Amino acid sequence: MDHKSVSSRVRDLAKFLSTVKGDLSNITGPPHLLAPSSVVEVGHCWAQRPSVFAAPSLESDPEKRMLLVLRWFLIALRSQLYIGSTGSKSSSIRKPLNAFLGELFLASWTDAEKKCTTTLVSEQVSHHPPITAMHVSDAEHGIRSTGYARVEMTFNGTVNIRQVGNAVLHIDRFDEDYLIPLLDAKVRGILSGCMYPEVLGTYSIIGSSGYQAEVKFTGEGMIRGKRNSFEARVFHRDDPSKQTLYEVKGCWSEGGWTVRDPRMGETVEVYDIDAPENQPVPIVVDSLAEQDPWESRRAWDGVFRGMAEGDMRMVLNEKTRIEQAQRRMRVEEKERGIVWEPLFFKSVQPEEHEVFHRLTEGTGLKLLSERTKGVWKPDLERIKKAQRPFRLGVTPLGYC
Repeated sequence: MDHKSVSSRVRDLAKFLSTVKGDLSNITGPPHLLAPSSVVEVGHCWAQRPSVFAAPSLESDPEKRMLLVLRWFLIALRSQLYIGSTGSKSSSIRKPLNAFLGELFLASWTDAEKKCTTTLVSEQVSHHPPITAMHVSDAEHGIRSTGYARVEMTFNGTVNIRQVGNAVLHIDRFDEDYLIPLLDAKVRGILSGCMYPEVLGTYSIIGSSGYQAEVKFTGEGMIRGKRNSFEARVFHRDDPSKQTLYEVKGCWSEGGWTVRDPRMGETVEVYDIDAPENQPVPIVVDSLAEQDPWESRRAWDGVFRGMAEGDMRMVLNEKTRIEQAQRRMRVEEKERGIVWEPLFFKSVQPEEHEVFHRLTEGTGLKLLSERTKGVWKPDLERIKKAQRPFRLGVTPLGYC
């Protein structure tokens, strides 16, 4: 990309942001700043390395299980936050498309060598406010993760991203639950035209086994000065001294990190993010011809083709076609008294989220369910019996 093009895009972005007030979540920026994917695809980061996802279910030592859950969490961060980017300092992140109400993403990943398969079901369960729910599972190894998030974005010189919601990892073999944090982030580098995410603050992964992982994120310009650095440790909550059992230090976006056992003074692992053996396995999705109109890649196909061809007019026209149809549908639903119901997830009362309340007791963490239209849980029977077509008589373009 030449200097003139970068300058033009920076001006476009700065002009766009200067006109926006309040929440940016349901606002779309200039087409050339969009990623060729939708918000409902973001959950792929948790599922695209099946052996990493399955690993805690195969570990009999509870403190090592906590370490493996932390490892899964850290490995997912780059693809979760560096959307539309390679994660290098020369590559700029882009904004995923705002998902429309009812949008679906179904995919699977298989590691044939290690005999692991993960599946992902993701659905946009609300548009105002935008809420995405997802379910990742490996049925053979009895491990699954369910989460939901409302993403709030504001601008005050920096784009601030806040996720409201939570995720839970469950392991059948040990009947264990782990509460997984949803990170807040800032988007830096807007004026340079090379935007990147930065996570700051301290987060905890809380396990029902009594073990906990604490992760402290630091950013560029902080004391140590390296972008996307972190320090983490594993300990047992019932230990009065909170002795560190494992410590992890490094960078989650490039390079990697080192895991040490301070009790033995030994290095347990040196993780290289870019090593060939650590790359995701190929995603498996049905062809566009086989997909349902509600599935993300088919619904946005025209937009994605326009991006690939560099045809911004096509991108804008195709995107506008869906967005206008969705607005007409909401008006028609109101006039006809139609109440929209998600396909694969259901909202339950906050008191039904027993895992959250049990694991957060005494921590001060709040559920904030009033901001996410309740607590979203997967309807496992519906997921198991899912068949196309998903919604008879209605497509994202309107009621038949």
